[in-house]
Amino acid sequence: MGSTEVDHLVVAAASLEQGAAWCEAVLGITPGPGGKHLLMGTHNQVFSIASAAFPGTYFEIIAIDPEASPPPRRRWFGLDDAGLQRRIADAPRLVHMVARSRMLDMHRKGLADAGIDPGPPLTMSRDTPQGPLAWQILVRDDGVLQLGGALPTLIQWDGTHPTERMPASGVALRGLQLGGLPPEVRQLLALQGVAHAPAPALRAVLSTPLGDVTLETA
Repeated sequence: MGSTEVDHLVVAAASLEQGAAWCEAVLGITPGPGGKHLLMGTHNQVFSIASAAFPGTYFEIIAIDPEASPPPRRRWFGLDDAGLQRRIADAPRLVHMVARSRMLDMHRKGLADAGIDPGPPLTMSRDTPQGPLAWQILVRDDGVLQLGGALPTLIQWDGTHPTERMPASGVALRGLQLGGLPPEVRQLLALQGVAHAPAPALRAVLSTPLGDVTLETA
């Protein structure tokens, strides 16, 4: 069915201002610009963390957009969960990983055959100063992350990938570990460069201007 690759890490913040301050203090860089997701009522800041082991990978700091109208559905990455909102009130947290697929429909069917509902494909886009970005992404209607957050959200880009327009940031992904994926899901996704262990759901090791930094989900 084909392998998947690490596309981006997702850090949830109470606000983008909080997220930028955290990024400067913890990772030693100022995050790059992002954009708005009208369907989800969120906005983000992004920067490249690509490395030889994880090409085409970036870092996303995401928050609920206070200027956006309430969305007609639950937001992605569990951002509407009251527990998560309490946890990020004091500081942003790593919450998830998105994996890149070139055969989204086939991977979705494979997960369904394994008894896992990753959600329907949503067609999304956003404008950037360098031109539009377009993608399909699997998001459950209830916004809940599966397998305790260990199951990556699957995305398939249409045309340009965001990292093609991102300069080097000084931060690079050195290692990534997932915990909690059943063997059949590991085999289905065949995530490139990812190690597997019992817990936590996600642990990332990043090289930064401040030295190596380890982030992990609760």
